[in-house]
Amino acid sequence: MAVSQGFKTDLLGSIPSLRAFAVSLAQNADKADDLVQETLVRAWDKHASFQPGTNLKAWLFTILRNEFYSQMRKRGREVQDSDGIMTAKLAVHPAQHGQLDLKDFRTALEQLPEDQREAIILIGASGFSYEEAAEICGCAVGTIKSRVSRARAKLQEILKITGEDDYGPDAISTQVMGKPAA
Repeated sequence: MAVSQGFKTDLLGSIPSLRAFAVSLAQNADKADDLVQETLVRAWDKHASFQPGTNLKAWLFTILRNEFYSQMRKRGREVQDSDGIMTAKLAVHPAQHGQLDLKDFRTALEQLPEDQREAIILIGASGFSYEEAAEICGCAVGTIKSRVSRARAKLQEILKITGEDDYGPDAISTQVMGKPAA
């Protein structure tokens, strides 16, 4: 059965979103690229099972997620970078506060349980609705809402966020930047 041009175009258009989701799951760009490639190969191979008019992006994310878990089961436990040697090689000294905040957020995100991290990334970063995320994860909408709520609360706890003043530049930086040039 021939693959339609629309399917090809939509498949190619989904690659950036797939890669972002894969990086969040795999925590490694090379593994994420392999995961995306395998997802695209499987989607291409199974294009006949895709129902035109349904959400291709959700279908692709489901394939990616299932492939990720399949690979994790095959690999068993991975060796952690407990001594930080690999991380130190990848670390770049941040040039501004936003980069530090992002680093803190990523560290906090990695501390979340896998199901909560997956849910908050699908809803908050990938822009899926609760219904679409529930379909991707194969669970009830209420389960996704609960996971996102628990993830948000845990992130606030880890990052010690109590209000809006905890975001952005601190009071001293704001005062310095707010002063007119002499």
